Amino acid sequence: MTMQQLLLEAVEQRVLRRLDAQFAMMVASDDEPAVMLAAALLSRDAGEGHVCLPLSRLTVDDKTAAPLQACFALLGDAVDWAHELRRSPAVSTGDIPSPLILCAERLYLNRMWRNERAVARFFTDINQPLPYDAEQLRQTLNALFGDAESVNWQKVAAAVALTRRIAVISGGPGTGKTTTVAKLLAALIQMQGEQKVRIRLAAPTGKAAARLTESLGGALQKLGLTDDQRKLFPSEASTLHRLLGAQPGSQRLRYHAGNPLHLDVLVVDEASMIDLTMMSRLIDALPPHARVIFLGDRDQLASVEAGAVLGDICHYASQGYTAQRAHELSQLTGCVIEGNNDALAGALRDSLCLLQQSYRFGSDSGIGQLAAVVNRGDRQGIRAVLSGAFEDIEKKQLQTGEEYLAMLNDALQGYQRFLLSVQQHDAPEAVIAAFGEYQLLCALREGPFGVKGLNERLEQTLAQRRKIVRQPHSRWYEGRPVMISRNDSALGLFNGDIGIALDRGQGLRVWFQMPDGSVKSFLPGRLPEHETAWAMTVHKSQGSEFDHAVLILPAQLSPVVTRELVYTAITRARSRLSLYADDRLLAQAVTTRTERRSGLSAIFESA
Repeated sequence: MTMQQLLLEAVEQRVLRRLDAQFAMMVASDDEPAVMLAAALLSRDAGEGHVCLPLSRLTVDDKTAAPLQACFALLGDAVDWAHELRRSPAVSTGDIPSPLILCAERLYLNRMWRNERAVARFFTDINQPLPYDAEQLRQTLNALFGDAESVNWQKVAAAVALTRRIAVISGGPGTGKTTTVAKLLAALIQMQGEQKVRIRLAAPTGKAAARLTESLGGALQKLGLTDDQRKLFPSEASTLHRLLGAQPGSQRLRYHAGNPLHLDVLVVDEASMIDLTMMSRLIDALPPHARVIFLGDRDQLASVEAGAVLGDICHYASQGYTAQRAHELSQLTGCVIEGNNDALAGALRDSLCLLQQSYRFGSDSGIGQLAAVVNRGDRQGIRAVLSGAFEDIEKKQLQTGEEYLAMLNDALQGYQRFLLSVQQHDAPEAVIAAFGEYQLLCALREGPFGVKGLNERLEQTLAQRRKIVRQPHSRWYEGRPVMISRNDSALGLFNGDIGIALDRGQGLRVWFQMPDGSVKSFLPGRLPEHETAWAMTVHKSQGSEFDHAVLILPAQLSPVVTRELVYTAITRARSRLSLYADDRLLAQAVTTRTERRSGLSAIFESA
């Protein structure tokens, strides 16, 4: 059999996508079987979120699917992959245009290679120290954060951001990321004096943008700013797509290198959700003088699309500052900060700060304790927390049909206040707020433990108990929660936005809370692609928080159930967490890390 035939066989057995095989056949001829296989595997990996394919992975092991084993067998044992790839006209080192790039023993799609280099350059070469008045900055920080007896990492983070063009602030839930940003922006405005500062706020999703608007607004109320200074703060955050001027039905953006954004300072929240391509587009649209502050939790799930930019960057946060930078930050903050003489990725490390104290979860919080032990991959610690007497977490099994029905009944009880709010014809904003109090989170999309299966079973149960009344021959009913799954900049609706179908005298319309806090309704037929949202994936929940979050893990092992997924789900809960999971599967999940292959770390370390 030829490589073409073997790849098509792999497609038939769902080991590869049809796209992977077609791409491979496009870039490689029949007499280049090694290049054809490498291109197919690179395309597959890109679809799974990887930025590149290290040549060392072009081999067979126990986990290799049978159709791919046949592909490797066709090539024989001693394949010099670098030699075979360099011979192909479809491959270059980036010096000439080509669909594939081979760089430092890693194979890239051309676009991914260019994006990765742009991001690496931005966080190293472009990220230069900024001039500042040390005494003025020291006094301003003391006024906003107070004198520090021990290390105040919020104060350190502000000092980092105020002395570098680009700063990355990472921290778990309740560590005060938005409080820190509110204060450092206040410091920036106060230090600029009469000079106006154009500040913009952004986040990857509409829900995250709304949360940033609300939390930053609340933090600003507590700061002693003049009316003129307060006016310099933006009144709302936007989605990254809206910030960049995404065009409906097009990949084109209004803002780019030839037409940069009109801003001096950009704050981007939930940076863990930003994929490599979006990060590259954002960088491309920034004016040369702009300061950028990225906020996020490095331990959360990576973006759905390719890359894990925040994780790659924050990998170095635990390695500390260079000795010179540690001395500088100690002088500015009054905190005693230890540095080291390790030069590895020093320029990058000196623009990071890891917030380490949670102000939301105390020692009596099961949610906080569980998030910490999951993050460490501590199986014994997980058992100890779940068997403890914490009132804010509960763990239940989900093995039998009876347990599944009990979970559905628990879910109906959890949504009771929302259903009552719909029934009482409360104002749309009150109904939306009630829905945000409780949420089912799934690891999977398909099956009885996945989003589709759970949404169908819940709708059936709700209809049987007359909690909802479906319209004939329609998916719609009053109280139906939906989540947008495709951006529509013309309507101002973006992937992840949640709306509720309500009749308020004008027929059934779907009501959404916009980033500025206002509520807007749309006819159901006008909505972009959407899906029912009684249950949502953990990925889709990023950027949101719920009073009571419920994580439902499947009964069988799945590669998507990882430590990062469990941690992300746990940290969606503000005050209560319910966990439906098999003990063995949970233990396996927390010792399985999400892997995203890229070359960013290697580039940072060689800079």
